[in-house]
Amino acid sequence: MCGIFAYLNYHVPRTRREILEVLIKGLQRLEYRGYDSAGVGIDGGNSKEWKTNSKSIQLIKQTGKVKALDDEIHRQQDVDLDLEFDVHLGIAHTRWATHGAPSPVNSHPQRSDKNNEFIVIHNGIITNYKDLKKFLESKGYEFESETDTETIAKLVKYMYDNRESDDITFATLVEQVTQQLEGAFVLVFKSVHYPGEAVGSRRGGPLLIGVRSEHKLSTDHIPILYRSSAKDKKSCNTLPRMDEDTCLFPVDEKSVEYYFASDASAVIEHTNRVIFLEDDDIAAVRDGRLSIHRIKRTAGDHSARAMQTLQMELQQIMKGNFSSFMQKEIFEQPESVVNTMRGRVNFENNTVILGGLKDHIKEIQRCRRLILIACGTSYHAGVATRQVLEELTELPVMVELASDFLDRNTPVFRDDVCFFISQSGETADSLLALRYCKERGALTVGITNTVGSSISRETDCGIHINAGPEIGVASTKAYTSQFVALIMFALLMCDDRISVQPRRREIIQGLKVLPDLIKEVLSLDVEIQKLAAELYQQKSVLIMGRGYHYATCLEGALKIKEITYMHSEGILAGELKHGPLALVDKLMPVIMIIMRDHTYNKCQNALQQVVARQGRPIVICDKEDNETINNSSRTIKVPHCVDCLQGILSVIPLQMLSFHLAVLRGFDVDCPRNLAKSVTVE
Repeated sequence: MCGIFAYLNYHVPRTRREILEVLIKGLQRLEYRGYDSAGVGIDGGNSKEWKTNSKSIQLIKQTGKVKALDDEIHRQQDVDLDLEFDVHLGIAHTRWATHGAPSPVNSHPQRSDKNNEFIVIHNGIITNYKDLKKFLESKGYEFESETDTETIAKLVKYMYDNRESDDITFATLVEQVTQQLEGAFVLVFKSVHYPGEAVGSRRGGPLLIGVRSEHKLSTDHIPILYRSSAKDKKSCNTLPRMDEDTCLFPVDEKSVEYYFASDASAVIEHTNRVIFLEDDDIAAVRDGRLSIHRIKRTAGDHSARAMQTLQMELQQIMKGNFSSFMQKEIFEQPESVVNTMRGRVNFENNTVILGGLKDHIKEIQRCRRLILIACGTSYHAGVATRQVLEELTELPVMVELASDFLDRNTPVFRDDVCFFISQSGETADSLLALRYCKERGALTVGITNTVGSSISRETDCGIHINAGPEIGVASTKAYTSQFVALIMFALLMCDDRISVQPRRREIIQGLKVLPDLIKEVLSLDVEIQKLAAELYQQKSVLIMGRGYHYATCLEGALKIKEITYMHSEGILAGELKHGPLALVDKLMPVIMIIMRDHTYNKCQNALQQVVARQGRPIVICDKEDNETINNSSRTIKVPHCVDCLQGILSVIPLQMLSFHLAVLRGFDVDCPRNLAKSVTVE
């Protein structure tokens, strides 16, 4: 929803040019999270002023993409790029607008006043900002932007102006601010009053800290510090003793670099050692020492935050020879589905092992129903696999949109198992639904693509889909890997049922050949590009199918909507006569998915109904289905696979079609308007 990046160099000399390059590169890695405006906050002054006035902050902000911000930086006449800093904190932000249109004044960092005493970058939404703004205005604070974030910057200045002690720490100040905020947020603060210090906090959004040092670090587990009694006002202004037992810092030499980021992709080129913060953590860097504290202890708190080593490699997030991340990720699907199955499916003895579920699988097998909860593409992955889950588990399976699930206050019971499917693991509605289900005693299972994400940490168990970083806003390889992960779960659930073993072996052997069949589908790219050239000037497209392929229709239509801005609708072919048939004429583009499964004859009937209304459908079908090929004017022929996996092969042509349509219409494939990759607000 927004990209947050901050860089603190402590006794690692960097010129302002180098600092800005780090900040800009960090934002470019996060641009998929928001790209309508961007900004940076750095120490101000030039080489002459710096000796006499080190307490100033300069903001540079611009609408548009990060490239526009970079250009604006180089247009600044009063920025001495060669000035060197031994200690410096720079913060940067790329925005996806929620409150206020994209403009420099609405861009982040937001400031406390015209002197930039405090600045803040924010991902999320503050739901009580109107009340806070009204209070602050009554105290004489003037607002200049339309954002909810500006209230945070003004509030921290109010807390500072009304402090009870001059020795209040920056972390304590931020703690007091976060206690007044309602909603979801990730925050990083910078202040002229605390030069060289950084404070970050999160609630309902992702924030990690990368650590880089050539020297040995004091610990790889940072203990959580807690305030003394809240009634003791003096103790609340200071943290407990900060030494090698409570902080992270280089032992031998006092030189270290810290990177605060919304996503690991922004720090991997600098370091692979990261700490993932949890909700209500407050992380502070002071004198090069990183400490993490919380206001109070709660049940289930971990005593420390562990340093983790990222396995991600830089080339995974580079486009390589592809024109966009989306195109790259479409063509990575043969490898991504293999990585999802790697070490989990044994094709020789037809076994499935999901290590993340092993301690809970018996409990899951005893449940009374499965509830799959997700949003967008992840929801479609649930719809796509519901039928085979019902078949192999013989349990009722509900597939729910997280927002609607919450709006209905859906009944959830202790013997339910609730799955939360999310590429990022930070989807706000899914997270709220997760907490709702946990309160009611249900077992929770996460299916995510992001290690250390909120859903992966807060669920009782889960499956990491191992699809690799997905940068394009329109999800492709995460969808197919979520699909495969749910199939593997279904296979695991029935491994001891003799009656389904032939079917189970059929599916496992289908998984074995799936990567090669995906490669065969990808070879249709030139043919799909020609089809796109015929359709890209149309205003609308209908996609029809049923059974296993209804989800494919929904997902294909979503992809076209997301990046081409064409109206598209996924239609259940069984509902054709109940309204959608009125849309069909000789001008309306119609794509039909017809595969040789239990719905084949019904889909053929739907095809004839469309043709009878002068429709000229484009049919995605089995390459060996001569009947459909001979009776259709235009077909896209895909290889045959076991029925419950065929949806993976039928969705890829629609992914490629949406990509080529967007390119022909001149749109930015990776950054569609009004959308962001990780939806961390409701």
